Amino acid sequence: MTAPPQHSVSSSSLQDTPLSKTLSSADRDSPPATSPQHLPANYEETYVHSVYNQIASHFSSTRYKPWPVVSDFLLSIPSGSIGLDVGCGNGKYLLVNPNILIIASDRSPELVSIAAKYGDLEHEALIADGLSLPHQNGKFDFAISIAVVHHLSTRDRRREAVESILQTLHGSGRAMIYVWALEQKSSRRGWDEGGDQDVMVPWVMKRSKKEVTTGSESEKTFQRYYHLYKKGELEEDVIEVGGLVVDGGYEKDNWWCICKRGDQFGQ
Repeated sequence: MTAPPQHSVSSSSLQDTPLSKTLSSADRDSPPATSPQHLPANYEETYVHSVYNQIASHFSSTRYKPWPVVSDFLLSIPSGSIGLDVGCGNGKYLLVNPNILIIASDRSPELVSIAAKYGDLEHEALIADGLSLPHQNGKFDFAISIAVVHHLSTRDRRREAVESILQTLHGSGRAMIYVWALEQKSSRRGWDEGGDQDVMVPWVMKRSKKEVTTGSESEKTFQRYYHLYKKGELEEDVIEVGGLVVDGGYEKDNWWCICKRGDQFGQ
């Protein structure tokens, strides 16, 4: 796999803002072949991979508390199990259950470098594309993919990511997939049922007065692409690729499901 370009950023603070914008119909629809910058892989490189490489350090500083439902899943895994964290980010789930081994991966080299040393410990972490995982199929006891699949810009690619995760599991293995929800009426973002599902969410990089030079901007905004899942959509995708839904639910503006391989995956 060819790794995305790396970037360095000097910044005093980075923050998620409550602002967002929906994509135009031109962005949501399949772009013409004459617009390579809008092809899914290129689009995601611009509005996902490149962004997270640039904001990785400060993004990591805001992502330190594991979400309860994910922790519960990991703590339910039997001791000695081996599994995957696909799209591990800064690696905050690697220390939840010290009795299991998690091999972490992410598309961002900058985040992988952070995850590899998360909690001042050494971890198994590698650069990998979620659509082309470098693992043997049918070998792992569990997998998690937390707030990752929603960054893929077409439903076919999101389903492909789910299938790729399920393929790594053996027959009794379980995967937890966690995505942003459309139904967020009570959140600061205000998204809700019936709204646009494909949105841009800004990440604002603010510079201190010392860092601002003549002619430079005091802040820079990076736009990140998200697909907001409506109720039942994630389960539909699991079933469509031949998986079986074991459990699922809603937690703090997110949909999650626990799933396993279906019979068609074989052993």
